Amino acid sequence: MKLKLLRALLLVTVICTMNSCSSDSSDTQTADAVAKKVTVYSYNSIEIETMNLINAHRVRKGLTPLEKINHMSYKSEEHDHYMIANNVVNHNDFVARSENIMKTLGATSVSENIAYNYNTPQAALNAWLASPSHKENIEGNFTHFGIAIKEDPATGKKYYTNIFAKI
Repeated sequence: MKLKLLRALLLVTVICTMNSCSSDSSDTQTADAVAKKVTVYSYNSIEIETMNLINAHRVRKGLTPLEKINHMSYKSEEHDHYMIANNVVNHNDFVARSENIMKTLGATSVSENIAYNYNTPQAALNAWLASPSHKENIEGNFTHFGIAIKEDPATGKKYYTNIFAKI
């Protein structure tokens, strides 16, 4: 009976993870590009505010605040630029991002939230918290995070990519 329960829990975990973070494509990178760690990232005020809101929510729930990692914010920024350039909102190439973070930073698990067209960090956070899979990422067993929020210069709409990792 316990084995069946453990299998069921494992299946639910895999389904939830794939639901919020799956990708149907993968970016192939050279070993040199994968191993390069980005140490400098310039945060804008909305990114800082969003990270503070996420950590405030975690603390209210009795969870440990997450530490920001510039490399993860850089990978988030790359994805924002991809979504803007391709006029899409998706998790494409999440597998490549997560593999890069695992290899470069030694993460044991990685997850991702994206959002589009929210004018304020609070509005984006509210939407994530209203979605079970996104809320699970925010409240998950993670230690670090990165975020990028970029505006499409043609439309003025904001793209959010928030990556979580356990390191």
